[in-house]
Amino acid sequence: MSDDTTTAPRGSGGFRPWMLAPVACAAIFLGVGYWALSRQNPDELPSALAERAAPELSLQPLVDGREVPGAADLTAPGVKLVNFWASWCAPCRAEHPMLMEIAQSGVPILGVNYKDKPDAARGFLDELGDPFSKIGADASGRNGINWGLYGVPETFVIDGEGKVLLRHPGPITRSILETRILPLLEAN
Repeated sequence: MSDDTTTAPRGSGGFRPWMLAPVACAAIFLGVGYWALSRQNPDELPSALAERAAPELSLQPLVDGREVPGAADLTAPGVKLVNFWASWCAPCRAEHPMLMEIAQSGVPILGVNYKDKPDAARGFLDELGDPFSKIGADASGRNGINWGLYGVPETFVIDGEGKVLLRHPGPITRSILETRILPLLEAN
C-alpha cells in the first residue's frame, strides 16, 4: 500500500505582504488618534453653542415669589451667566463661593436647577446663599439636553445679544474665573 498524500514542509514560509496588514492598520489608527488628540485642549469639551444664540429656557418655578429666567433674560443688555446646578452635586457646592462672588460684583446669574428635588434645592440655597438673579427648575432635564449639557455644574457666559461666548463644564475655580470668565465680562 502506498500513501498518495503529501504534506508541505512546515515553517518554510518566508515573507508574505499580507503579514504587514495588522501592522499597517495599527500605525494608521495610532496616527489618526495622535492627530485628533493634539488638535484640541483635553481640558475643554467641545460646544456646538459657541458663538451661537443660546437656546431658550423653559423652566418651572423653584422658589415662591422668584422670577423664572426666560428668553428675554438671555438677550437683555449686558453679559450674564447661565449656571446649571443641583443640590446633589458635590462640585456645585465647591463652585458656589465663586458664584456668590460673581453675583456680588453685579453680574446677573440665571440659575437652572437640574433634575433636583425642589426641597433639597431650596435647602442648598438657604445653607450656602442664593447668587441667582432669577432661578428656575429643569426637573425633566429637557433644557439641559437643549443646551448640550454634559453634567452639572456647567456655566455659560452669554452676551447682551443672547450669544454664547463661553461654555465651561465643571466647577468654576479661582483660576477659571480669572483666566476665562472675567476677561469676557470685562470685554463685553
